[in-house]
Order: sequence, then structure tokens, then C-alpha cells
Amino acid sequence: MNVVDRFLKYVSFDTQSSETSGVTPSTEKQMKLAEALKAEVESMGLTEISLDEHAYLMATLPANTDAKIPTIGFIAHLDTSPDMSGENVKPRIVENYDGTDIVLNEKNNIVLSPTLFPELLHYIGEDLIVTDGTTLLGADDKAGIAEILTAVQYLIDHPEIKHGKIRIAFNPDEEIGMGASKFDVEKFGCEWAYTVDGGEVGELEYENFNAAGAKIIVKGLNVHPGYAKNKMVNANLIAAQFAGMLPPNERPEHTEGYEGFFHLTGMSGTVEEATLSYIVRDHDRARFEQRLKRLQDTTDYLNKIYPATIQLEIKQQYRNMREIVEPHKHIVALAEKAMKAAGVTPIIHPIRGGTDGAQLSFKGLPCPNLFAGGLNFHGRYEFIPIQSMEKAVKVIVKIVELNG
Repeated sequence: MNVVDRFLKYVSFDTQSSETSGVTPSTEKQMKLAEALKAEVESMGLTEISLDEHAYLMATLPANTDAKIPTIGFIAHLDTSPDMSGENVKPRIVENYDGTDIVLNEKNNIVLSPTLFPELLHYIGEDLIVTDGTTLLGADDKAGIAEILTAVQYLIDHPEIKHGKIRIAFNPDEEIGMGASKFDVEKFGCEWAYTVDGGEVGELEYENFNAAGAKIIVKGLNVHPGYAKNKMVNANLIAAQFAGMLPPNERPEHTEGYEGFFHLTGMSGTVEEATLSYIVRDHDRARFEQRLKRLQDTTDYLNKIYPATIQLEIKQQYRNMREIVEPHKHIVALAEKAMKAAGVTPIIHPIRGGTDGAQLSFKGLPCPNLFAGGLNFHGRYEFIPIQSMEKAVKVIVKIVELNG
């Protein structure tokens, strides 16, 4: 199978993960894709194949030379985002895209337009795989799986490319931040690896946000509003006051590049009790800690005005992998060189989000992120150029070749 055939096969599996199940994999349907992939790598003749009860699939392409070459790995994730359904995906190929609107679903008037998504214009003349407007596509990260396996098959078919031991892994639950939670780095046995989970062609990332979640719980006092003077403590208003004390220009809609933010993701409340949920992000560790201190200082300040009213809960989520990858910068240089050799212009920038590679790096496996080629992830307007997938395959092969 070529990379397109593989991709179209994989997106037929509904592998949406769940933030509420509390088990790994978070949905049993991810295991179904893992089992199908296990059968595929067996048919390809790979070795050291393992699929555990948590849907972590690993396999090996053995070295074809006696030369001492570092063992490297390539990783992609099985699940798709909980943000939108991945059931009954109906992909369609738009050949030789001409730069105009693409009608995804005429009945529901769903249109993929360069007016809203100008990045489409970067792919005029290419062949785009799109949705029917009722589901996401699943390029995040079934494109990565397809690209890795297509590259491995190419290496099998071209033994003249000498290489060391290559490990591959496909894991569950990346989209809910748990993809690396049960990943056995020691069992994987690589000196370093690459996740193939980035966006547009050329992306090469080894920096990501430091991240935490914060919950602010406000306890109020409700009495009849007609007799509330000097008695009522309205938790809703105190929660609103808290939100208003955080800098408005440091919200996601006003930030880019290396700029961090406070993002209010949820709020609920009554007079008696109100809750604010935030995610806190920053690439710089010191600024990240200052953000968490800002939340604590705001809590302390309001508790002086409204004694024992506000409770702050902070949950650390992940850290910037740059501090781990930086001492091993040659692995980024190798990927950059491979991209150029494959005719791809590297785009090196920080991830404004997280990646399994961050957690894996802190577990002892330095793990930059390579492009998979898709755009507009997690929604109905997701698409992927076929030529981008083909370039990703070439880059993986080149990394292996240059590492040999």
C-alpha cells in the first residue's frame, strides 16, 4: 500500500479518545486500530512486535548492517480528538486544487474557503484530502502512522539503504494528554526518537509550552436578596472579579509565538459556589512560574477582602522539552538536514501546545516533533495535501539514511 491507501484505511477506524473514562486506552475502539496495525506490521515482516493491554504497539525494523549505528524511533498516536466526531469519516480527494472554495457538504452549506483559511492557497495544484463536513478527518495523527509505515516499507524494499535498528511505536490517548503515561521508554530501547505529529509540511519542533491546569473554587453565602444587605457573598461576582484581575492581553486570542497566556476554559456557578477553570501556558519556565504565582497572589488578595472564600488548585501538566533536547541538538540538526535533502524547507518554531514528545523527553527519550502534513486539526475543516504526506515519508527515510 502507498501512503494514501494506508491513510484512507486508517481513518475508517473511529478512535476518538475520552477525557472522562479514567482508563488506558480511554476508549476500547483505539485498541481495534492497534490490533489492525499489529497484523499489518506482522505481514511486513517486522520483529519484536508487542501490543500491551493499554494499546501501546511497538515493533522493530532490524538493522541491515553490522556498523554501529544508534537505534532511533518514530512514534505516532492512534486517537483522534474528543472535540469532534471521528465516526464514519467520509474522506474525499480534491485533485489539482485550484484555489477556490471547496464545498464539503452542500446540504448543510459547509464550505472550506481560502477566505477563512488562507493557508489553502499554499497548496494550489496539489491534491487535498478533505472531509464531508460532518466529522474531523483524522490526519492528526493517522497521517503520521501511514507515513511511518510507508517509510518502513520503503526501507524494506530498498536494502541498499544501510541503517541501524529502527523502532516504531503507536500509542493511545495523545489528544487527552495521556499518550506517554504508560509508554515504556526502556522497552522501546532507542537513543532518541521523533513523533510524526506536526502540522504543515516542513514543521520541526523541539520546544513546547510549560503547562498547568488551574481551578478556582469560590464559596459564597446565599440569603434572600430582599434581606441580603451585609450578609450575602455572591460567589459568581467574586469569580468574575478574579477573572477580571488577570491581564486581558494575555489571553490566547491575543498571543502568538513565544507569548504565554491564561485561558479561561470553563466557568459555572451560583451565588453559593462558583468555579473557574484555566489552562496556563508559557514557553519560558521562569515566566510560567510567575503566571502560577499570579494566580496565587490573586487568590490571596481576594481572600483578604472575602476571608476564606477562594480555593486555588493547580495541576502540573507538562514541561518544555527544549531543556532535554537542547543538549542533544544533533538530533534536530539531523532532521533539518534530512528535510533539506528531501526538498523540504524546515520550519523550526515552538509548539503552541503540547506533544507526547515532551513527556517522553522527560522520561529519558529525547523526542522532537516532525510534520505529518495536515492542517485545521480537530474539526470539520481538517485537510491534508497528499504531496505533504509523500514528503513526510521521504523525510523519515532520509533521517534513517543519514543516521546510517
